[in-house]
Amino acid sequence: MNGRERFDAIMDYRPFDRVPVWFFGTWKETKERWISEGLARFDIGPRGAGPQLVGMDRDWEGGMWEVHGLVDNAITPTGRPARVLEETDAYVITEQGDGSIVKESKLGSSIPNTLRYPLEPTRPAWAEFKKRLDADRADRRPAGWQAKAQDLAGRDHATCFLGGSLYSWPRGWLGMQNISMLMYDDPALFEEIVATVADFFMAVNGPVLDACRFEFAYFFEDCCFKNGPMFSPRIYRKHLDRHYRRMVEFYHSKGVRHVLVDSDGKVDALIPCWLESGIDIVFPIEVGTWRADPVALRKEYGRDLRMMGGVNKHVIGLGRSAIRAELERLVPVVEEGGYIPLPDHRIPPSISLDNMREYVDVFREVFGDVGTA
Repeated sequence: MNGRERFDAIMDYRPFDRVPVWFFGTWKETKERWISEGLARFDIGPRGAGPQLVGMDRDWEGGMWEVHGLVDNAITPTGRPARVLEETDAYVITEQGDGSIVKESKLGSSIPNTLRYPLEPTRPAWAEFKKRLDADRADRRPAGWQAKAQDLAGRDHATCFLGGSLYSWPRGWLGMQNISMLMYDDPALFEEIVATVADFFMAVNGPVLDACRFEFAYFFEDCCFKNGPMFSPRIYRKHLDRHYRRMVEFYHSKGVRHVLVDSDGKVDALIPCWLESGIDIVFPIEVGTWRADPVALRKEYGRDLRMMGGVNKHVIGLGRSAIRAELERLVPVVEEGGYIPLPDHRIPPSISLDNMREYVDVFREVFGDVGTA
């Protein structure tokens, strides 16, 4: 089987030959550490994807966020170039091209502090802002994108595309407090924003999907934290469900067989909502302090729920025995299908290159004979 056939077989509960060896990339500092420990130098880049290690399968994430260069899926910039407003040895404050003002640490990876969001929670502000979600903008599709799509269509590895972000993108524009209040102060405006974002993603992705098939669509939402969702299931069903449903139906009509939602944190309360909407893969099943467990989730939801993730990344630095114990408990779910185990988020710099190589070796030992083909 090639990578595409293997992914389809696993997620369709059909016979498969083996389990792909994947992860969800690394922190920037992890990449720097691994280079210092002897990994061949590579382009660290702005995203967390990679690097590829010997013994791993071709990365599924690479190119996903930018739809593999086939379409520009970013909001239209303000037209003002990004500019530094203040800089010290510890931080830099920048006015971004989207209109936000962000303070970022220079001392290591951390979540940026947004000092000004690009969208105010008012109807006049939204009327102006939504012009930047013009899917038909002349420069959305780069020259030669059709030929590039044909080349990508002939690949033998599994990959995906950014299918949507109905909550996380608007939260990034409005801020956590403003979007939370908007759901109650002006729910009609909140849903209009959601609907517009859904329309935008379908419009920019439609021509791409006519030219190239992907194994799954990737919804980036990050809508949960350590205690649960950032909004209630009631809000989800009232304002978000119908838009996820029409997007899932649209992607299915374009030959996309599976839809994944990415949310960190404790996702338990939203899993039934996602399944009702037609989303069938949940990722990254973070172990964290809330002890998310693919074994327990499969018992609760059966084959309706497909999963990626669920391996406690902090075990990787504890040695072969700890890694083996973490992986062996997942074997029954892997054998059943519909599940690909991988570390439950970006690999932190506490994990050495030798630690990660050891993980890859043990993974191949534990799952080397797991397959039904």
